[in-house]
Amino acid sequence: MTAQVSPIPSSRQPGSRTNKRRPWTVGEWIAEIVKYTVLILLAISFVMPFYWMFSSALKNDAQVYVAPPIWFPNPAYWNNFPDAWNSQPFTQYMLNTLFLYAIPYTIGTVLSSSIVAYGFSRLQWKWRDTLFYLCLATMMVPFQVQMVPLFMIFKRLHWINTFLPLVVPAFFGSPYYIFMLRQFFRTIPTELSDSARIDGASELDILFRIILPLSRPALTVVSLLAFIGAWNDYLGPLVYVHDQSKFVLALGVESLRRTFTFNSTIANAYPYLMAVSTLVVLPIIIIFFFGQRVFIEGISMTGIKE
Repeated sequence: MTAQVSPIPSSRQPGSRTNKRRPWTVGEWIAEIVKYTVLILLAISFVMPFYWMFSSALKNDAQVYVAPPIWFPNPAYWNNFPDAWNSQPFTQYMLNTLFLYAIPYTIGTVLSSSIVAYGFSRLQWKWRDTLFYLCLATMMVPFQVQMVPLFMIFKRLHWINTFLPLVVPAFFGSPYYIFMLRQFFRTIPTELSDSARIDGASELDILFRIILPLSRPALTVVSLLAFIGAWNDYLGPLVYVHDQSKFVLALGVESLRRTFTFNSTIANAYPYLMAVSTLVVLPIIIIFFFGQRVFIEGISMTGIKE
């Protein structure tokens, strides 16, 4: 005789949803509404200056200096953009900024900071941590303190009125970017480096063939921050560059502002200034828009690991 085993009763029935979410309470609905309301208001507060700059670029003097302000220009003067851009050699300023300053500065910053960060994170040597903390301590010295002695040094080197004082220091590392890359490099397993050493790879081979390809998010963050810093830099070029043919965009915008300030008879001075400012800011917005995923990923992954 065979014994019949009755099935064990189960509360799970075929097709039933075991993780059914309970309905929200009134308090949870209110909390969500308040949260998204605050986020929307903050987003509007951040976007509003850009919208005002763009809308002012499409106005004339009659629409700018009126109260209450006009939020939607009618008619819109789209010719303000080419007219303002051609009022000064802004094409030359853009080329100077891009090829003589921003790109070389970004390359030097990424290359030098990566090498130094690799030495601080992956190599074992005496006084490593002490020198790293000393490197971080230099971040507390503002540029205004270094400005006069650096100017005297570069003047003796006959580098004034060139881009060398702006670009050459980038090839000696930046403490902030060294710190960011060091923290990211420490998250990469050391077994990868050990395996490469066993195969006979040098430290530079490990850096350029293993560490840097795995550090694309962090390198993207450093590249974007360095490029944006050079693109928007005003004080550095103001100190070292004197010839107007070598002006960068920041100096060009300031030159345009001074022209309108000392010559009040120029029509559409404020709209022209806003039009040029919009065109200068636009590339940075586009770069961040297309690179925001990698940028945010790099920021979130560049944490502290001891």
